[in-house]
Amino acid sequence: MRFLLTDEQSDFARTVRSLLGSARVPAAVRAWADGDAGPGRALWARLAETGLFALAVPEAYEGVGPLPLELSLGFVELGRAGVPGPVVESAAAAVLLTELADEALAERFLPGLARGEASATLTLPGGSPYALDADAATYCFTVSAAGELRLAAGAGEILGSTDPARRLSLPPAGGGELLAAGPAVARAAEVAGRRARLLTAAQCLGVGEALLARTVEYAKQRTQFGTPIGSFQAVKHRLADTLLDLEFARPLVWAAALSPGPGEVAAAKLAAGEASYRAAMTALQLHGAVGYTEELDLSLWLRKARPLRDAWGTPSACRAEVLRSLTPRRR
Repeated sequence: MRFLLTDEQSDFARTVRSLLGSARVPAAVRAWADGDAGPGRALWARLAETGLFALAVPEAYEGVGPLPLELSLGFVELGRAGVPGPVVESAAAAVLLTELADEALAERFLPGLARGEASATLTLPGGSPYALDADAATYCFTVSAAGELRLAAGAGEILGSTDPARRLSLPPAGGGELLAAGPAVARAAEVAGRRARLLTAAQCLGVGEALLARTVEYAKQRTQFGTPIGSFQAVKHRLADTLLDLEFARPLVWAAALSPGPGEVAAAKLAAGEASYRAAMTALQLHGAVGYTEELDLSLWLRKARPLRDAWGTPSACRAEVLRSLTPRRR
């Protein structure tokens, strides 16, 4: 099946890309990694003006959604630019609160998330136990295996991460405020987890595209034996293979946004995550030793590829989900 975006969808993606292209995103990422969220929050405020965060929130709560395809388009651009912060988790939390259909909770949290004034981190049963980028402006939601949704009072101890712009912490002991409990929480958490997986796949796609673009540009400039390395056949093949990986993943992401079943979303995450990681390996190999240096902006994307590949569904977990979706159910 061939997927074509509408003119309105393409214009939205270009608007987000243009905004991020004019922003000093690498500087905001480095500040975020150093514990200064100011530039990153300012960037979030500008993104909110495009309506990006409102795409995850229903109209009744100051949103324009839910529109998963348009949201995925925006998240590709977030990955391409390397935007810091719990963008996936904030959207997933909005989905969870929407699915709960609790008027009081929705009115309490969703407008702030739609306006980009607040962010959220979310931990679900069976997923990563860590909260991501929790600070004073972040709602820390946790769903337990018992089907309880709680709001933690704040972040726990900050832990290290492969990507310095992803600050991890364990939710503080004590559980926090109980917001809801019961089977409805478990059902909402399942939907929110799938949305988080889909949007992480979109981010992976954007990260891979950024890595490929920067590597192609470098291959045109770097010379060996007086010749740009981009003219070497082996380099051309490596770059072409990376492009094919990304182009194969792209329609899977769009298909999962249109039909977000567990198998479809897992296939998209698997393809996009692996393509992004291979793009990182290609970039590192062709850049050589300079690719390791933190001063080079490339490192900001290199260090995102592996964590995003494993976030919200490792490759093995996604393969297992795809196989389950293909196995006929016994009656």
